[in-house]
Amino acid sequence: MAPPLPEPGSAGGFFLLKGKDSPGCSSLTTKELQQNWRAVKQRERPVRLLFEIPSTRIVEHVLHKYVLYQVVVMRSGSFDSCRVSVERRYSDFSRFHHKLLEEFDEELEEVQLPRKLLSGNFSPESIGERRLALQDYLAKLYATRCVRHSPCFSAFFTEQEQRRAHGLLRAGQFRPAAELLQTVLDIQEKLLPWQKPTLLVPALAALTVCYRDLDEPEQAFSAAQRALPPVRRYGLTRYRAPLLELLVDLGYQLGRPVAQLQDELTALRDAERGEASSHSLKEVVIQEFL
Repeated sequence: MAPPLPEPGSAGGFFLLKGKDSPGCSSLTTKELQQNWRAVKQRERPVRLLFEIPSTRIVEHVLHKYVLYQVVVMRSGSFDSCRVSVERRYSDFSRFHHKLLEEFDEELEEVQLPRKLLSGNFSPESIGERRLALQDYLAKLYATRCVRHSPCFSAFFTEQEQRRAHGLLRAGQFRPAAELLQTVLDIQEKLLPWQKPTLLVPALAALTVCYRDLDEPEQAFSAAQRALPPVRRYGLTRYRAPLLELLVDLGYQLGRPVAQLQDELTALRDAERGEASSHSLKEVVIQEFL
């Protein structure tokens, strides 16, 4: 005859969790409970930004050469599978640091930018040491609350790419512009816990224009839809009517319900006596980063 089962809760027995403490109200062994608790604690850890500078490359021109550092931005946790990167020179770090000092001199008293080297800049040893020092510098900046919430912090990682993308857009090179803008958007999304949602609006608006001109209405509609809520919430008036107008147009093209968007646009035009629709979204975007 089979031996009797141990009582629930006894040594070697099973623990039955009830209610919200039990995933699916199933029976868990002590080991499974411990594993589950560790998983819960892992999920509750605060998300942080991590910075890596895994590689460098030397760029040589006729009269000068410099080192480009690949800066990888990612969120902590295994859920962030998107490792996005930009390249920056030491001079970019230097300008960034001096701009921060203008606003946060006291807060950055103990955060030092690695010093400029007078010689040996291009030796593998010097480049390796500076690469690690700049990586540590970014981590210290992020650890400073006022800095990670500053618009300067996000601009360091995205402004160069945004300017290049808008230059390509104005030149009609929409595909490479869209690729650069997607990199910008990927980084900005990682920064969102510490930045306002309005941070995404210029990139999303520019992406909308690129996809519209590439005759990819689904992508254009999706990007415009993402941009509209922060535009409404934070009163970005120069974007609101152009976004609504484009969404209505794309919505008709795609067979989407647009009655509410049309009503919102009509009310906005009536309230602003026609001024709201004076520029298209493309005209608004082209004026950015001039």
